[in-house]
Amino acid sequence: MLNLPSDTAVIVIDHGSRRAESNRLLESVADMFAEAASCPIVEPAHMELAEPSLATAFAECVRRGAKRVVIFPYFLAPGRHWNEDIPRLAAEAARSHPGVTYLVTAPIGLHTLMAEIMQQRIEHCWKQATGANDRCDICQSNNGCRFR
Repeated sequence: MLNLPSDTAVIVIDHGSRRAESNRLLESVADMFAEAASCPIVEPAHMELAEPSLATAFAECVRRGAKRVVIFPYFLAPGRHWNEDIPRLAAEAARSHPGVTYLVTAPIGLHTLMAEIMQQRIEHCWKQATGANDRCDICQSNNGCRFR
């Protein structure tokens, strides 16, 4: 459980995609985080190509009572989006909401849990590719994980 004040929101932001299923994945990530962290105000956002935008998500957080917004880049590594684009978009969004502060966190980066996640994904896909699993519940495809 994350111990944030009740008037603090979290926005989980990714790049955004032309593929609707990729954008829906971020919604699922945001929902899963909200439940796991017991965080009352969590919104997904996309930098570009899809809605909601960061400005839209920020406004929704404020509408839901947020006085502070934590923006979590759902990226593996720091780069131009984390260093330049997301801070710029956050500043633009905050201008419409005087008195509301925001924080852009570090991306996922090099975290000790990454090795565990990698092991679980490799094991899952290995089992799917070798016939131990019939359907991949991660990528939602039949024979998505297979040797070629």
